[in-house]
Amino acid sequence: MSKKKQGLNTICTHVGEIKDKQFKGAVSPIYLSTSYEFDGVDVKRYPRYFNTPNQEFLAKKIAALEHTEAAMIFSSGMAAISHMFLAFLQKGDHIVVQNTLYGGTSNFIREEFHKYGIDYTFTNGYAVSDFEAAIQSNTKLIHIETPSNPLLTITDIKGVADLAKSKGIVTTIDNTFASPVNQNPIDFGIDIVMHSATKYLGGHSDISAGAVASSVAHMDRIWNVSKNLGGNLSDMTVWMLERSMKTLALRVKAQNKNARKLAKFLDKHEDVSKVYYPGLKSHPEHLLAKAQMKGYGGMLSFELRKDIDAMAFMKQLNLIKPSMSLAGVESTMLLPSKTSHSLLTQEQRDAVGISDQLIRFSVGIETFRDLKIDIEHAIINTKTTSFA
Repeated sequence: MSKKKQGLNTICTHVGEIKDKQFKGAVSPIYLSTSYEFDGVDVKRYPRYFNTPNQEFLAKKIAALEHTEAAMIFSSGMAAISHMFLAFLQKGDHIVVQNTLYGGTSNFIREEFHKYGIDYTFTNGYAVSDFEAAIQSNTKLIHIETPSNPLLTITDIKGVADLAKSKGIVTTIDNTFASPVNQNPIDFGIDIVMHSATKYLGGHSDISAGAVASSVAHMDRIWNVSKNLGGNLSDMTVWMLERSMKTLALRVKAQNKNARKLAKFLDKHEDVSKVYYPGLKSHPEHLLAKAQMKGYGGMLSFELRKDIDAMAFMKQLNLIKPSMSLAGVESTMLLPSKTSHSLLTQEQRDAVGISDQLIRFSVGIETFRDLKIDIEHAIINTKTTSFA
């Protein structure tokens, strides 16, 4: 059976596994060596060259999941995105960047690009027309993120890809929030896909990693930069990531189901002023999300009424963890204004709609009823304490 005809769970479980030919073990062996033979071999292997056995084979799984020819694994999501940018941008080039996206990416662009002589423009919005308006004669790359962190905005992937292709511009996307289970941007014309593999690909809050997937030609270009910058991942962590990805589809589908139920619950709650989730029919890009996503994801954000202290609310949670990062099997919440987007100024956060009341909710695989009760009790306890 060809890989293209294999089911999603089969790809997650079997593609990219290393056969244990010596002992016939059921899981991939770990190759921890940092030194390999150089004479009479087809591949000269070295960890910083991203081609140790575990790195090489896990890349095959990621490529299969994202429908690409090749992939690479990095030490973090920021290592992945920074290496990707620097492979396609040089002094005098210009990049168009979506205005609603992960704060770490925004900060990297604002803090580092001027050192390389790279110009950038953040769009005014995230419609295709906003990207077109920002293009300049020296634009070499357009970067998008959909669903975006933390406001869950939805960008027209095919629309941006078609625009870029008409002008000879490379397109990149942060597909972390969707995961390959819910969205495959390559199928809509995007050139390069990246992930913070710390999130859904890892899925257990115990791995820091990043991934980039694209054509062989694009990945060769990224590799030429990455081997010099040294953002490779240890093979022990590569092995852990390959193990975790075996359950990727099962985990994400369970998180999708919980998130959709919780979004509907919060949307009707009298103490919640707004819910951001593309699976809600009230979401402004619901139909677009339905057209380009296979599932609406396990991420949502919401705002409590202004008279309810958001931080106090999270301290009242018992089951849901007030915690950094996202996409683990356990449910977590955080305030973007104090974590993921804290590096932005208040003015920058206000400009993209990130209020101090905004709570980002990474929904886990727990029983829906238990999560609902935890939220209800936290709200009641916060109100009782506040008005006592």
